[in-house]
Amino acid sequence: MSATKKRSSKSKRWSARVTKHSNALDLEPKVFRSRSPRKIALSLKRSAEHSKRRKAKPYQSAMSMLNFYINRAGKNLPKNRKQTLERAKDELRDVFGRN
Repeated sequence: MSATKKRSSKSKRWSARVTKHSNALDLEPKVFRSRSPRKIALSLKRSAEHSKRRKAKPYQSAMSMLNFYINRAGKNLPKNRKQTLERAKDELRDVFGRN
């Protein structure tokens, strides 16, 4: 096998599957596409509090999913989207009373 072996499309898109079919949270569709950091935070909070499958506390689960999405997008995330998602972290802390 060569070092330049192509990845299958299945292994290439694993993070999209995690975001869509997370075993911890039932996310609203397109939640991370919202332009409102507050809306993103409230949606994540609602998902985390209603989940029966999460392993951690609601705040930790919500923040972990948000960080996961930001980290997996990496360099492909436009600057304005990253700013919105980073502000969503502050909003998430606020809605959970963690300031």
